[in-house]
Amino acid sequence: MLSDKELKTKFKKLASAEPDKYYATNVLRAEGFMRKQCKCGMHFWAIHQDQTTCGDPACIGGVDIFRGAPVKKKLSFPDVWLGFKKFFEARGYKAINRYPVIARWNPTIDFTNASIAAFQPYVISGESSPPAKKLVIPQFCLRFGDVDNVGVTGSHCTGFVMIGQHVFVEPSEWDQNELFQDIYDYITKDVGVPKEELTLHEESWAGGGNYGPCMEFFSRGVELFNQVYMMYEHSDSGDKELKIKVLDMGLGMERVAWFSQSALTIYDAAFPTVIAKLRKKLNVEFDENLYRKFAPLSSKLNLDEAENIDEQWEDVAAELKINVDELKNKILPMTALYSIAEHSRALLFAIIDGGLPSNVGGYYNLRVIFRRALGFIEKFKWDVSLPEVCEWHAEYLKQVYPELLKGLGEVKKILEVEKHKYYQSKRKGEQVVEQLLKSKKEITPEKLVELYDSHGISPEQVIEEAAKQGMKVEVPENFYALVAKKHEQSDAEQEQKTQTHKAIELDLKDIPATEALYFDSYDYVDFEARVLRIIDDKYIILDRTAFYPTSGGQLHDKGVIGKTEIADVFKQGNVIVHVAKHKPDFHEGDKVAGRIDFDTRLQLAQHHTAAHIINGVARRVLGNHVWQAGASKSLEKARLDITHYDSLTDEEVAKIEQAANEIIKNNLPVYKSFMDRNVAEAKYGFVLYQGGAVPGRQIRVVAISGLDVEACGGTHLDLTGDVKIIKILKTSKVQDGIVRIEFTAGQAAVKTANAEKNVLSETAQLLDVDIDQLPARVEELFEKWKKARKAVQKGTKLEKKELEEFKLVSTVAYKGEEVLGKLAEILKTQPEHVNNTVKRFLKELDEFKKKLS
Repeated sequence: MLSDKELKTKFKKLASAEPDKYYATNVLRAEGFMRKQCKCGMHFWAIHQDQTTCGDPACIGGVDIFRGAPVKKKLSFPDVWLGFKKFFEARGYKAINRYPVIARWNPTIDFTNASIAAFQPYVISGESSPPAKKLVIPQFCLRFGDVDNVGVTGSHCTGFVMIGQHVFVEPSEWDQNELFQDIYDYITKDVGVPKEELTLHEESWAGGGNYGPCMEFFSRGVELFNQVYMMYEHSDSGDKELKIKVLDMGLGMERVAWFSQSALTIYDAAFPTVIAKLRKKLNVEFDENLYRKFAPLSSKLNLDEAENIDEQWEDVAAELKINVDELKNKILPMTALYSIAEHSRALLFAIIDGGLPSNVGGYYNLRVIFRRALGFIEKFKWDVSLPEVCEWHAEYLKQVYPELLKGLGEVKKILEVEKHKYYQSKRKGEQVVEQLLKSKKEITPEKLVELYDSHGISPEQVIEEAAKQGMKVEVPENFYALVAKKHEQSDAEQEQKTQTHKAIELDLKDIPATEALYFDSYDYVDFEARVLRIIDDKYIILDRTAFYPTSGGQLHDKGVIGKTEIADVFKQGNVIVHVAKHKPDFHEGDKVAGRIDFDTRLQLAQHHTAAHIINGVARRVLGNHVWQAGASKSLEKARLDITHYDSLTDEEVAKIEQAANEIIKNNLPVYKSFMDRNVAEAKYGFVLYQGGAVPGRQIRVVAISGLDVEACGGTHLDLTGDVKIIKILKTSKVQDGIVRIEFTAGQAAVKTANAEKNVLSETAQLLDVDIDQLPARVEELFEKWKKARKAVQKGTKLEKKELEEFKLVSTVAYKGEEVLGKLAEILKTQPEHVNNTVKRFLKELDEFKKKLS
């Protein structure tokens, strides 16, 4: 099978040989365009008879927008979308809100990286209906391949808005000429770019086995947008037309604003108010005359294209007739300022949409740009906070993205925590740098990346410390790209190490999908079915079953089929397989009766519904950044992993448990229904995908009104009151940005409560008080213990009662330490100062025990 790159090359040759078949040539000729071929080989369309180049920057010597834009009106950044929306709505397109930049509905990516990604994979594959057949969307996107170029070239961003013009129709409804005419009229009539200023490239596109022609719009060396026509499917068995033809037009909102304004940089066009406030606040010296000369040359400093970046800086300086060091001294503060503004906006969108900077997976990129921005602030000793810059962005963008203003409080808190982590890591790393410099070993680029990745030590910090000892350290210009690459490799290696063996694969050819009965009701435990197949006298496949297979973190049901006990249940594809403990007492083709063990089913349903309750409550208590990151439900206990930037405090745990039990007390209905994916998304939004991507045209939605809604296939109760009780056992930080909550519910929680009661009784007996007097007695005892200990240390004689208290504590140190440890966990529901007292008491006892030893 051909790779996407090979497929694209092959199809481009085919399309170039028959342009009338694959491109809107009728429209182009009617508008007066002529087909030509550039020296680079590109076929293009232009108005001018004497135009010989394709308009690509490489063929015309760079971007040429700084002498004034050829448009009838300058467009502010918000105006680009507002005008685009109005124009296309008049032509029958539906304008929809952006999708989150955290792509939880898509199993293949962490971040939404293009407008079409909002509809991948399920809409593109035809598995789900689109929000509309013809639509436009102002999609914010994230890409991290050019972090080192941000601020320097004047045109690179990690976060950007790709306005999408998308169409999803059957072949009979496809009209390529009309779709081309719509975007052509927008750029020429609404934006007002004269057609004489346009050059259009014949291109091709391929991705994920799909391919088709593509038309790129250029003006003065700037690619304004392109239209991709997804029309064909490629496979080993042969190519064929897609059942649904897709238009994918992606227009860079920043780029069009930049082009129309003829601004110095894309940043000045995209967030001018933020740049102005930063310049004023930081009092950055700005040589506008120099920057106007530098801006057209800045693209030469693209690290992806420059073989030797130092030589490129020398060349640019020579063209400007200025010393290269002087040029950098004047330019680099502004590039740093641009980077801070750009990175802040990217972080704002990511955090609002539930992303957290961390060391895990793709979210490490958020940490990289946060620390890069912070590094610039440190380097130039600027007094500015990233939350403040985020607020400026939210204010400027409120016409298009009003949701940004609502989440600023949470964004500020998360960025402040991340800043604390940065400085904490940096302090720990200072000793590492000191030891490294003393060793006199060469500090290689690899070592710099390791220092940054493991300790948060910036290259600037190493340079500064090295200079004190007369050492010179070379920092690669693509430093942040190297950091990201190392982290990607580490993640891949870790994933390979933790990969488990695949479950057994049975030959289930010609077996139809199993009808699952467990969706209907949690108390559906008796059923009848037909035996379709028995494999190896062990694996049983029925035409229908009420047995829940292990999936979604929930353990399988227990029970019997006929008289045969079932030891395990799993799902292979759409077939549910029952694993017998012994040879079945029935045969293929028999009609059998099945019975689920109700106590097991009830306990698992209680734990699963409790997980949804805790998830919803945690979002209320901790913030909207909380998403489910994993879950497990067994008979004894359950756990829920959530995204959160810090360990949970005792007070937060108490609030979550109390609020969860309040939901149980309110006895809310738990709604369960199957819905078309697009209908469910329109009604509930992407909060549906708490557990990650869910395949299928239809998804099962489990909703607790006003609290939690998730796409979920597990067994659930009908009322929250049936959970009975939730007890949080403990919480822990399992990895950066992920907190685990272990809990019990229902009968399992009753057992937990009884065990705690025994601990309380044992502790009360040990301290000679009633149970309800325990918190006060522990506080009192601790204070007396401290007083007695000080007296002993000073040699002061103790009163008889004080001596008895001291002896009691000594006894506890040896005999009651474990009991008090359990007590500390139980007392989390008490006021915070009480629980802290118990913890301090335990610490003192531990120290005393060591001394006695």
